[in-house]
Amino acid sequence: MEQAWLVVYRNPEQHWDLYQLGEELTDLEDAFRLWRFRHVTTVERIIGFKRGTGGTGGVSYLRKMLDVVLFPEIWRLRTSL
Repeated sequence: MEQAWLVVYRNPEQHWDLYQLGEELTDLEDAFRLWRFRHVTTVERIIGFKRGTGGTGGVSYLRKMLDVVLFPEIWRLRTSL
């Protein structure tokens, strides 16, 4: 998958629609990361370090989720460009 995205990003003019899709996915992930950060901060302010809904660890679980990447291939390929 990463190699396919690399082809797109190395030739954006030739694959403009896919390039735009990749950038939109990157923007979406960026916004989602910001939401996750704000969510964990809000949860910490409201319930502290109590157990979360659904039996999760609450804030500790949400902090782990901050490191989850939705589209890792698109982020990793930037190192190869």
